[in-house]
Amino acid sequence: MRSKKFLRPEQASLAWDSPGLLAGVDEAGRGPLAGPVVAAAVILDDMAPIKGLADSKKLTERQRERLYDEIRAKALCCSVAQASVSEIDSLNILQATMLAMRRAVQGLRLKPVKVLVDGNRLPSLDVMAEAVVGGDALVPAISAASILAKVTRDRLLMELHERHPDYGFDRHKGYGTAQHLEALRRLGPLPEHRRTFSPVAQCLGREAA
Repeated sequence: MRSKKFLRPEQASLAWDSPGLLAGVDEAGRGPLAGPVVAAAVILDDMAPIKGLADSKKLTERQRERLYDEIRAKALCCSVAQASVSEIDSLNILQATMLAMRRAVQGLRLKPVKVLVDGNRLPSLDVMAEAVVGGDALVPAISAASILAKVTRDRLLMELHERHPDYGFDRHKGYGTAQHLEALRRLGPLPEHRRTFSPVAQCLGREAA
């Protein structure tokens, strides 16, 4: 059975689970109009517990940054990967997300016996895997992965803001806010914008016209 050390009280062990290392996987950046989608995989160390793990969206930026450093320091191993804007546009966002998740798992220094993935879809993996709806709030390893993915992506968007401050990436992180849409209409898309996403495609259509 799955070791209870990886579970919160809300979860039940499954009879067919095997003992061993368990990895949590989550992503950040499926919805934005710009930037890559980032995924992380984390194997936590039961001997080095981390307090405060939760869904990254429920944490403040300061809490995420603190936990990011602690996860990096205490986890048995972790891996962060991404799928680029060009891969998002060529594959579609779902398949690009699965690709980023697969890359994250493949980047782990230690091979888990099972991978728990937040959501209801699984990437193609060479290990046993299970999709957990709401897993980022239930499974500590997935919570840790969500934090690594979110902080990594936010840092990438801050770098993009430094190169293109007029778009306001420091505020919206690429999501389709009113400020971002106004900047798109006024300034046009950047290479980092996802061409297959409707608001960006509309801007490109107006430019072509």
